Amino acid sequence: MQTVLFVLGLVLFLLGLVTGLAVPAVKNPRMGLASHLQGMTNGPFLIVVGLLWPYLELPHVWQVVTVVLLAYGTYANWLATQLAAIWGAGHRFAPGAAGAHTSTRAREGAVDFLLVSLAPAMMAATIILIVGVVR
Repeated sequence: MQTVLFVLGLVLFLLGLVTGLAVPAVKNPRMGLASHLQGMTNGPFLIVVGLLWPYLELPHVWQVVTVVLLAYGTYANWLATQLAAIWGAGHRFAPGAAGAHTSTRAREGAVDFLLVSLAPAMMAATIILIVGVVR
């Protein structure tokens, strides 16, 4: 699991770097910057969790669940903000970054779904990590 977290973190960090280069080319550059920052912060977060991994005491099934939740939450965060940047979406849950930009109902719905669903995934993963460290 530790190696998986390292790879996931490095790939997400790379996506954040590439996203940073694309900021001027997207429909909403402010949301593009948000996507860049998601990759630049969530990638190292996954690496840090990988470093923490040897100190966790969790059954294997909970380890798998935790990695899946972390992967989903961090990548969904990057993807939601990237799609919002490209489409000019995200005004409902990220009004500061979306500004006056709006997109089609379907695109807004996709971004909204990702933003809403990643929050419980990240909270659940964090709670599991806390339990695993305290044990």
